[in-house]
Amino acid sequence: MESAATKFTFLPLKDKKFPSIDGKENQDNLLKWSMKGRMKAQMFCFDQVFQPYEKDQFVRDFLKDVNVINNLNILTDSGRWTSVGIPLTPVSADVVPCSVLAMTLFDRLYSNNIVREGGAICKCLDEFYGDFTISDELRKILLDEDSDNYDIYSDADRDEFLFRLFKHMCLGGQVCQFEDNIQSYLDITKQIYKDLISVQKNSETKELNIISSVYKITAGVSLKISILIYNSISLPKFSAVLSPPDIVNI
Repeated sequence: MESAATKFTFLPLKDKKFPSIDGKENQDNLLKWSMKGRMKAQMFCFDQVFQPYEKDQFVRDFLKDVNVINNLNILTDSGRWTSVGIPLTPVSADVVPCSVLAMTLFDRLYSNNIVREGGAICKCLDEFYGDFTISDELRKILLDEDSDNYDIYSDADRDEFLFRLFKHMCLGGQVCQFEDNIQSYLDITKQIYKDLISVQKNSETKELNIISSVYKITAGVSLKISILIYNSISLPKFSAVLSPPDIVNI
């Protein structure tokens, strides 16, 4: 049986930097949270028109494109970044909702005794959840489905790309030093989100709309990434790839 024809082709933008991840401002916090050097964003451009129903072909073409194979980096078990090197077959390409335009999603943390008015995170008696020690109410609502406040965020809220990024920042890597105040988590979440998500203003309503499509890609045991597709009629078309820390599966 012949393989499907290739529609999408890609070129890496090797000089593209993401200030929230690559810049100096957040390096101390990323180091403290055991995430420095364990999260990477890369950008590739493509010229073809993309429609959401073509996501499976887009991902297949992406993972077998020679420019992607030679330039897309993955993190090895030894903690080193290396190129994929071989064509990969995606096991799954799941849509990640991305509709939130404001950080007000996290306001309810302040009204449910999780975070105090000044940003201090409320503590709790130590509990254990998998490999995590839960010592505060924030991590409790992120991890423990049986916690009293877990339901202040619905499954739809938790599926949002913004919430997933926030969860990454809060839980960190394997030897994470947790913050006592939530502000650092909110700041870096907002910065990464703005770096990765593209918006346009509706010419009629003047409202901002997100024009990025986000997909969670799994290919074998070695590759778990998020692909964000910027697909605008009036703007160049790009796909950004976020390789998240391995401690949290978004």
